[in-house]
Parts: sequence; C-alpha cells; structure tokens
Amino acid sequence: MQHHELLIFFALLLFAFGLFSKLAERNWLTGPMVFMSIGILASPLALNLFSVTPELEAVTLVVELALTIVLFTDASLIDLKTLSHSSSRIPARLLLIGLPLTMLFGTILGAWMFDGNNIWAITLMALILSPTDAALGQAVIKSIEVPNRVRQSISVESGLNDGIALPPILFCLAILGAEAKGEGPEWIHFLFLQVTLGPVVGLAVGYLGGKLIEHVSRNDWMDEGFLRLLALPLAILAYSFAESVGGNGFIAAFCGGIGLRLGTVSIEVRHKMQEFAETEGLQLILVVFLIFGLAMVPEAVPYWGWTELVYALASLTVLRMLPVAISLLGAKLDWPSIWFIGWFGPRGVASVLYVLMALAAIGFNGYEQIMSVIVLTVAISVYVHGFSAVPLSKRFGSRRS
Repeated sequence: MQHHELLIFFALLLFAFGLFSKLAERNWLTGPMVFMSIGILASPLALNLFSVTPELEAVTLVVELALTIVLFTDASLIDLKTLSHSSSRIPARLLLIGLPLTMLFGTILGAWMFDGNNIWAITLMALILSPTDAALGQAVIKSIEVPNRVRQSISVESGLNDGIALPPILFCLAILGAEAKGEGPEWIHFLFLQVTLGPVVGLAVGYLGGKLIEHVSRNDWMDEGFLRLLALPLAILAYSFAESVGGNGFIAAFCGGIGLRLGTVSIEVRHKMQEFAETEGLQLILVVFLIFGLAMVPEAVPYWGWTELVYALASLTVLRMLPVAISLLGAKLDWPSIWFIGWFGPRGVASVLYVLMALAAIGFNGYEQIMSVIVLTVAISVYVHGFSAVPLSKRFGSRRS
C-alpha cells in the first residue's frame, strides 16, 4: 500500500511544484531543493510518513532508468563540433585537466582524512563526487548577465563529465566487488567486456537509430508526436542490448547519445527528440531527489561528523576550484570568470545516481563513512548552489558591466 501512497505523494508534489515553478525560480528555489527537502521532511527524520530504503526494487528500477536517460540525453545535447573548435577550448580544459585533477586531489585528501577505509572505496568516493550538475544552478545557465562562453562551458562540462567519470567508477566497483566475494583475476575480463562492448553497442544503436529516424522524417513517414517519443526507446535499447551481450548498459546509453548526435544531421529532428528527453528526464531527476531525501539522507545522518563535514566543504570548494584554476591557466579568462566557473560545479543527480548504483553493487555495510560523505556533499550542494545561483550571476554580470 505504501507504494501507491508514495506514488500519489509524488504526483501531487510534482503537480503543485509545476503550478508555481516559475515563481519558485524567482525566489531562488530549485526543483531538486524542494523535492529533496520535502523528502527529508516526509522521512523518519521528521514526520515519518514513509520509510523507503535504497535497496527497494522500485528504487533500483527508477535509478537505472533515470541514469540511462540522463546519460543518453546529456551526450546527445553536446555539440562536438563547437567543442572542438572553441577558441579557448574551456570545456576541453575542464574535462581533460580539471576533472582528473579533481579526482586525484579528492583521493589524496580522502586517503589522509579517512585512512581507516579501503583505498579503492576512498577513490570511489572521489570519483562519484567529481561530476558536476548544471541543473542545480540553472539560473546561471539561463542568465543573460553571464557571458555566453562561461555559461556554455559550465553546461558542456556538466553534460560530459558524468559519462567520463563512469568507467573509472565501474573499475573501482569491480575491484571492491571482487574483494568482497574473494574472486580472482576473472573480474578483469568482466570489466574489459563492460567497457568495450558497451561503447560499441551504444554507438551502433544511437547512430543507426538516428539515421533511420532522419530518413523516415525526410520522407514524411512518421508522425511528429512519435518523433518526440523516440529518444526514450533508443536509450533503453542501447542499455538493454549492451547488457544482454556482457557490456555495460550505462556506458552504452552515454555512447548512444553521442551516436544519435552523429547520426542525425537535421537540427530540427534532433531538437524535437531532445525536447521530450529533457522533459521526461527532468521528471525522473525530481523523483531521484525525492528518493534521495526519503531514503539516503536518513541512512547517512548517523555517520555525519566534523571530519565528514570538512571533506564535504573541501569537495565543493578547494577540490573543485583549484583544479579549475589550474586547468584554465592561459585560457584568456580573467580571475573572476575562473572562480565563477570553479564555484558553479554543483554535485547533483550524477553523484546521487552513482552512489545509489554503488549501494546496489557493494552495499552500505562496511562503507558507511564513504557513502555518508557523498550524501552530505550532495545535500549541501543542493542548497548552497541553488541559493547562490541568482545573486552571484547578477553580481558577476554587474561587475563585468
């Protein structure tokens, strides 16, 4: 019965927030902030309306679907031509220099602060906290006061870094899983299949699907309503085909989005497909943040202390901003722009989905401190980046003026 009640609760919440969504944005309230906060209020920490655990089958299904669509959509939205021809190549610097440095610095600090934990678990924590989520600071992306190349750099970075972080995350999970089960070197063969078959299948599904869709659209064989629907089945096909042959479905979904981008020349066809994918993806993201508040935060709270808080704050500041500053040296950007890009690296839906994926793979027991640090970092980020997006964008714009 609780599943039906929870479904009613989410539907009412989504309907109510939709009615006042524009008003909420003007008052610095983001969707993730509202849904996470209400999830916490409805959890055993406060009103105890629902008791949800990350191990529930329904939670796993939502997480897998959400991650598949998010990875597929993010990759399909990236303009690879613009990325490669950018004059200062800011996104490339952020992804190829800043992101690895964030992972490295996070691992080093974690090994020093949490020396009692498995080094691969600490590395996993640093990797999960490395992708950014521009949706938590959506006001920055929409603000006309922020220069276009700064906005585009933040958006492109957040669209690609979750897919880039996925293979090393899977590597850590494979090692931790093998250690827990006492398995030998056979996990290397398993991982090899995951990271090779996944991209091949994903690119093939996305590219061939895109070509077929464009062909039938050009001949006017397909209703426009179905054109908007086809991104979802393509993402699911990429995931399912890869899993059925031993590849990783999430890597396939990300590569499927890239394949779709390469396979569709028509901007009109691509935009119509992406509109639906973005809208449906938003609903799933809000479900994920509700689950995060209901299930993850209550489980992590008992393990929060000063050490966890210090690492979480460091992750959102120095572990993000220093690598960004290093990566953008010589990029012809002034220091206010560099620090602005460095600050707007929120930890959001990718980190939430990856930690839920990790829980499904290796469990919570034995990794309580590591998992609770990730939850705390995301929870802080949802609030501080949500509240700071509008005022800092205005201040940044006024200073430039």
